[in-house]
Amino acid sequence: MWEQIMAGATHLNVSWRDIMDIAIVTYILYRLILLIRGTRAEQLVKGLIILLIAWVTSGLLGFRTINWLLQGLMTVGLIAVPIIFQPELRKALEHLGRGKLFQRNLYEFEDDEFRALLEELMKAIPVLVKKKIGALVVLERETGLKDIIETGIKIEGVVTAELLINIFMPRSPLHDGAVIIRGNVIAAAGCFLPLTENPNLSKELGTRHRAGMGITEVSDALAIIISEETGVITLAHNGKLTRYLDEKTLRSTLLNFYSTTKKKKFIPGIFPWRFGEQDGDEV
Repeated sequence: MWEQIMAGATHLNVSWRDIMDIAIVTYILYRLILLIRGTRAEQLVKGLIILLIAWVTSGLLGFRTINWLLQGLMTVGLIAVPIIFQPELRKALEHLGRGKLFQRNLYEFEDDEFRALLEELMKAIPVLVKKKIGALVVLERETGLKDIIETGIKIEGVVTAELLINIFMPRSPLHDGAVIIRGNVIAAAGCFLPLTENPNLSKELGTRHRAGMGITEVSDALAIIISEETGVITLAHNGKLTRYLDEKTLRSTLLNFYSTTKKKKFIPGIFPWRFGEQDGDEV
């Protein structure tokens, strides 16, 4: 069969370079579709496609005035695209920057260090849940969060359950901000995160959830959110929320992310880490 395909390609004067060219363009388009799917940009792209079809059709039918107007709109559209799609372009460049050439090796700490971090998180979270103390903990991954860290108070202390609980106590001045964990160290507390503008987010979710979702839209970080009203545990990743997690599921999910990072680190940014199938409602 492969010989027949190659024979047909030779007859059509198609070289292996043409096939590779088409394959690369197809892959890039596929990645762009995945990037904008489920975002506000998806509707804008559909509108631009309709506009392009109308422009070509008007030219074929000889509607000169309509074609001239649409051509002007297309020219303006090319200028407006970088402005309209600024969040998506930023996200695409960040994914590109996570490639091996630019890798920052944030996850080179030993397994026992990660498990120690996980144990401290699992000691603190049940206490926060039981007392319904609101919390927002961000785990930095490949995307650096230096600009976010600079909005808070630098801690530079090894993660302990007691330190996390004290930071999020209601009377603490750092209570309302986010904690950023880099490796097994609390880099900063009281940090301000970008809020999501996703219109599909439930109105019952407050600022913590919007901030946790927002930081994962612009980076590959993980965000653990504990509701102050209900004590519900939520995990944010890649701009999505998985809610109603228990401690056991959260532990296994974090372990899954760590093991996946260790196994697939040689191809980051090309095949992004997938969010594992977990119990809970995804928003």
